Amino acid sequence: MLNGPLVVLTSFLYLGLLFAIAYWADRRADTGRSVIANPTVYALSLAVYCTAWTYYGSVGRAAASGVGFLPIYLGPTLAATLWVFLLLKMVRISKSQRITSIADFVSSRYGKSHL
Repeated sequence: MLNGPLVVLTSFLYLGLLFAIAYWADRRADTGRSVIANPTVYALSLAVYCTAWTYYGSVGRAAASGVGFLPIYLGPTLAATLWVFLLLKMVRISKSQRITSIADFVSSRYGKSHL
């Protein structure tokens, strides 16, 4: 089994790694090359979301209610899959009506009331 000092050392090394990554990302943002729009960062954050949710939430929920945990994953999966089609339709509509902002898009859909 693991002993106490090893767990503490591993925890501090992990925290040190997190701070090093944050420092690197902050320095990169200062030079104008932000990591926010990076697809790798997006993929890793999505993986962390799914992994953490599975580890802390879904295992207990699956044990308690059976298949009741499945909608938690179906929603994000369907949204990620169908988002492309929705985005293509929005682009087609915005080009045909010369819409340049989200506010214009919403007002073209729901009317242009000036109240």
